[in-house]
Amino acid sequence: MIPAVEYSKRRDRLFANMPNNSALLVFAGKAKSASADETYPFEVNRNFYYLTGIDQEGSSLLLINADGEKKEYLFVDPYNPVKEKWYGKKLTPEEAKDLSDVSNVLLTSALTAKLDSVLNEKLAEFGSINTLFLDLEKELKIEEDTFTTDYAESVKAVYPNVTVEDCYKMIVRLRMVKSPLEIEEFRKAIQITAMGIRAVMCAQREGVKEYELADLFLHTVNDESAYQGLAFPTIMASGIHTTVLHYPTPLDTLKKGDMLQLDLGARNGYYCADVSRAFPVDRKFSDIQKTVYEIVLGCNKVIANYAKPGVTLADLQSVTVEYLASECLAKGIISKKEDIKDIYFHSVSHHIGLDTHDPCEGKTFPLEEGNVISDEPGLYIAELGFGVRIEDDLLITKNGAEVLTADIIKEVSDIEQFYKGN
Repeated sequence: MIPAVEYSKRRDRLFANMPNNSALLVFAGKAKSASADETYPFEVNRNFYYLTGIDQEGSSLLLINADGEKKEYLFVDPYNPVKEKWYGKKLTPEEAKDLSDVSNVLLTSALTAKLDSVLNEKLAEFGSINTLFLDLEKELKIEEDTFTTDYAESVKAVYPNVTVEDCYKMIVRLRMVKSPLEIEEFRKAIQITAMGIRAVMCAQREGVKEYELADLFLHTVNDESAYQGLAFPTIMASGIHTTVLHYPTPLDTLKKGDMLQLDLGARNGYYCADVSRAFPVDRKFSDIQKTVYEIVLGCNKVIANYAKPGVTLADLQSVTVEYLASECLAKGIISKKEDIKDIYFHSVSHHIGLDTHDPCEGKTFPLEEGNVISDEPGLYIAELGFGVRIEDDLLITKNGAEVLTADIIKEVSDIEQFYKGN
């Protein structure tokens, strides 16, 4: 668990990026409507969570940087005994203070008045505040019928003296570099993921339904993580479905001669594991399965060795395309190198963090020590009836990369040996 003092340090780094005479307001968000009176499960705005450690909807954080004075205010919903009977307990202000290390915790109903005291030129509690930063991620809902973009327009109308700017990238930039405490959260998520993969491998055999294995992974993860759930919906594909990158309907039955493709992960403290492995349903690779698998595995290792500070995701993609094209041409899988685009059609890497596909500065931005990225080459060959993707999670270190998922087996010999004993 991330201690409260770490959230305070994150806010200090954010303050350092805020100009003088500015304020910043970030919302936790609200659950989105699904149908009738139903809502989708609430997912906290990760930028808010990154700065506070609080995942309660309706909350918000206000930071003020004025003439060298830095103030922090956290707003949470009040205790409501009637709602508590329906929806469970809300954080008390004292509990919110302990979690976030924000000293000034007020009720949500006080936000409008407090913001007015900050932005209103006649009140000017902190002097002239001429900039308000908002997290303007377009899908962030903060009230029943209000998104942050709507809120920004209302601020501009009420306070024409204030410039509204987007702080989304400012916070994302901080999130890209993970602290040692964050890396420990990753390691735990990966450890739980490994347990789930082991359970799937033990249960995998001809005649089993794809969804039975997906359910087994979910149950194993929840048992091991105290019901923290999945980093993303599990992809559990067999046979021809392994050639579909994000196969959505795991309803088929594993058949003799099939490959089984897993793309899955647990989460721990919202930090995501993202792992792909491919296994033969027969528990032993056929010659062609082994050939394709070892091409992908070779590329996976090349990327792990190539990734380091200064390299970009675009560089990793170029290396991947060249390696896969050359190897597939040499093995007779394609007739010319340009054909690689037909059997490899996605990026080899993305950032990982509080989101599985964590936001970043872009594919041409140099990697830095503390980044966590995926390493996921693949080949998807419909003519052969199967695809293979092998994905590891890499921590960018001072001089290279550490494979955080190294203990999840992927060598052909290790996989076949595992099946002999299980």
